[in-house]
Amino acid sequence: MNVKFAYLCQTNIDVVRRLNPAFLRWFDCNIMPEIKTKGNRLRKILLNKYLIVFLIYAVLVTFFDDHSLIHRWQSHQRIVEMEKELKFFQDEIKTNKQKKNELQSSKENLEKFAREHYYMKRENEDIFIIKE
Repeated sequence: MNVKFAYLCQTNIDVVRRLNPAFLRWFDCNIMPEIKTKGNRLRKILLNKYLIVFLIYAVLVTFFDDHSLIHRWQSHQRIVEMEKELKFFQDEIKTNKQKKNELQSSKENLEKFAREHYYMKRENEDIFIIKE
């Protein structure tokens, strides 16, 4: 609460001018050192050599390394896409195996398939192909 008040007093010069001198002395003695030390602490933290080295390392690993996060995300996307393809082809294999078993199970199914797909016919039979 005091820091907010101090910030408001610093930003609004008219308000500070209207305050009585005793309050201004108290403000300078009690609030301003807190503001200055917090600024110094923040400056010390940001200029810490270990923090700077860590940030540089994080940027290098994130963007410029062979195993960066961007490459890992792209690899993950390719894996997801390939898993979808794998699922599709496994389903295709199942349906083709069912069709194969169906064709091998009876001669009637085999004859029907040959007539529909290869236009085969029996003797004394004529086939008319009508395309719509």
